[in-house]
Amino acid sequence: MTINLSEILSRENYTIHKEVSADFDIFSNRTGTFSVKEKLPFTLQLTHRKKGECELKGNTKFVITASCDRCLKDVDVQIDVEFDKVCYLKGKNENDFESDEMNYIDGYNLDVDKLLYNEILIGWPMKILCSEDCKGICSVCGQNLNEGTCHCEETSLDPRMSVIRDVFKNFKEV
Repeated sequence: MTINLSEILSRENYTIHKEVSADFDIFSNRTGTFSVKEKLPFTLQLTHRKKGECELKGNTKFVITASCDRCLKDVDVQIDVEFDKVCYLKGKNENDFESDEMNYIDGYNLDVDKLLYNEILIGWPMKILCSEDCKGICSVCGQNLNEGTCHCEETSLDPRMSVIRDVFKNFKEV
């Protein structure tokens, strides 16, 4: 969704409220492509503070389906998006613009989808887990260890490390 900012920039200290929603059903980043299960519409508040300076406020929630980082089971991840940004639309030179603002503001047009995409990236969790005590998958056979155990041999250690392994077996307090 694109919002034309020329209406708001025509008057100083002018505020408008727009009911907006994201137009994307798929979210892609470097880790993969994920489906957006739920997206809530929200009210975007735009305020023209002074010449060339616009304030953006809003908050919403997304539920995105992603894979658990340990067992690869699909998990619904809730990402709360809340932003309060000041954008400088007219600068003295190119260095006055912040690079992330140039991503979602083009001239006098605000691309809400790009703004939300950036905010989802900021709120993306470092690790996605189906549960805190997720056991993961067996590195040998691929069995999901949350669903049952496998009968694979314990991971073989480097034979050069056998002395250290013996120390840990013989002296439990170490």
